[in-house]
Parts: sequence; C-alpha cells; structure tokens
Amino acid sequence: MQKIYRIKLTGEEREQLEALTRSSKKIAAKKLIKARSLLLADESEQGPAWSDPNIIEATGITSATLGRLRQRVCEDGPIEALERRPQQRPSRERKITGDVDAHISAIACSEAPKGYKRWTLTLIADRVVELEILDSISHESVRQSLKKNVIKPWLKRCWCIPPKGSAAFVASMEDVLSVYHRPHDPKRPLVCLDEFCKQLLREVRTPLPTEPGQPAKYDSEYIREGSATAFMIYAPLEGRREIFITENATRTRIDYAYALELLSDTIYPEAEKIILVEDNLNTHDDASLYKAFAPEKARRLADRFERHHTPCHGSWLNIAESEIAAVHRTHLDDRIPSADEFRDQCALASSIRNQKNATTNWQFTNEKARTKLASLYPSIQS
Repeated sequence: MQKIYRIKLTGEEREQLEALTRSSKKIAAKKLIKARSLLLADESEQGPAWSDPNIIEATGITSATLGRLRQRVCEDGPIEALERRPQQRPSRERKITGDVDAHISAIACSEAPKGYKRWTLTLIADRVVELEILDSISHESVRQSLKKNVIKPWLKRCWCIPPKGSAAFVASMEDVLSVYHRPHDPKRPLVCLDEFCKQLLREVRTPLPTEPGQPAKYDSEYIREGSATAFMIYAPLEGRREIFITENATRTRIDYAYALELLSDTIYPEAEKIILVEDNLNTHDDASLYKAFAPEKARRLADRFERHHTPCHGSWLNIAESEIAAVHRTHLDDRIPSADEFRDQCALASSIRNQKNATTNWQFTNEKARTKLASLYPSIQS
C-alpha cells in the first residue's frame, strides 16, 4: 500500500511560504510553483487542504513532482523541500575542456584533408584522436563544441574583400564618395551605371497557385533558355532610373556604347556634363565608343561624361547595385522564360519606381570610411 504524506504547516512556516510567493525579488518559477502547492496542500487549521487533482489544475505541477514534494516536506521540512538536494556523489569530470574546445575550433578553421572539400564532424573527431588530444570523442560532442563557439565549417559566404593598406583602393573610394555628396545640379546630373544578368528559365509544368495557409508550388524541373543582360542607368539624387536592354540582350562593348548614347542624347540631352559612376569592367572606357561609332560621334559622346570608377573589389560603392537589388526583389525574383518578358518586367519595374520617385539616402562618407575602414588605408611613410 502506497504511503500517504500529509502536509501540516506551522504558522511560522506558512508565513515564510506566503512571504516567498509575494516577494518582489526574482525567484525561480519552479520554486514558486512548489511554494504555492504547499500552501494549497496544507491540512492545518489555516490551510485549505486541497486535493492533489485540484492543486495540479491550479498550479500546473505534475503529479509525480507533487508526490516527491510531499515526501520531502515530511523528511526535511517545507522550506528545505523547495531547494534541490545536494549531490551525494561527485560529478563526472568534464571531458571537453576549454583547451579541447580551442583545438576543435582550430581544426575546423584549418584546411580540410586532401580529397575533402570541407571538414565533417567525423573527420574532426578522428583528427582529435589522431593528435592525441583525447582518447576518444563522438561526432555529437564535436557538434556541440562547434555550436557553442558559433563555428560552422560547412558554411561559406561570398564577400567582396578589398585589399588592406591599398592606396589605390582608398583613392578611388574617396573620389566616388565625394562625388555622391555633391549638391544636385541639373546641368551636371549624377548617374550610376551597372549591368545585371538574369538567367532565363521556362517552366515544364504550370505552377500551383497560392492557397490559404499554403505557399505557391513550383516544379523543380525547368528548361534553360539562355540569359539576358540589362544596363541599370540610375540617377540617385533624382529618383530616376532607366533599364536599357539591347536587341541581343548582351553586354558587349557595342551594347555599352549604345547605353551611353541613350544616356547622353535621350535622357540628358541638355546637360553640360554627366557625372558617371561605374565599376572597373573592361568595357567601361572610351574605346567602346570608338568601336561602335564614327570617330566624330565617339569623341562627342566621350566629352559628355565625367567618369568616376569604383575601386577594384569595391563595386558595392556603386549605388546602381542597390537599385538592381530592389528591382530583383520586386519584379525579377521568379523564373522568366524569354528575353521579351524580361524586357517587359524591367520596363514595368522602372516605370513603377519612377512613379514613386524612389531615391537613395546615401549616408556613407569619407569621414566614416576613415573610421570604419581604417585597415584599408595605408600607413603613412615618412
């Protein structure tokens, strides 16, 4: 027959438990639940003497925990029953110490063995044993160690990493940043130009439309239809952009020359000079104009532009890239099957954003660059 442990609190014990439940100090939730359960289970003259099912429903304590709590109260007392019993046997010595964590992290950050693209958990565990750091270790212990140190050897990210201490980089960067902070001059408009490409993919099966609570479903199979390239011509101070696509939707020197012709003779025919910011693609020079037009026209177009090139590995300084990203998110994120539809989507995107007069609030300055990107600046030679 199971022994029944009844709880009868003295007046002092009940006052201590009530004071604990009303305390403004931060107390563990489990401790508060136990204290409230003891007050409800109290069978003294001051207690309500609730039954176990009612206590469980009121406090959320489990029946097993309530049974152990009753036993602890009868053995050790109500106040002691709220605390964990001291451990009777010593804890097992931790196998993975800080030094082992450091070795595991170093292995994960090193070059993978020959024949492997990256480290796996099993490879790291085997290397730890091979280097006699530990006699044995499981891949799960390796995973927990890497997770604790926020290291993921299987994860790689692509970055545009500029060279450190490069005078050429900072010179081009500061030139472009100074151009961005010139006041707006209608006679000398600021224009950022960049190319972007879209792979053309045709659906094999018609996608299933979105249903309530369900996303749209696209088949994983598709047919490649080549690719198409467009030129983003963006005036950030005016909130004006044009997406230019040639007949062949390519980005050769000829295509680039026609984009400059459109910019000069159609978009800004009255401008005295067009301030042009672009990256260091090999087609971005006056030679493209001479390859596409007669010398007289090429010279006339070349004189219309004041060129500023972003530094190598610094194409993120071109504001046109931000505008390209915005257009991709809103209009070009889905599969596009043909160059004609690509043209239609680009025309729609530029029209909508021009109507909204969407501009770019560029905040990065030379002063901020000298602080945040100090490692890119070369040391001054005496």
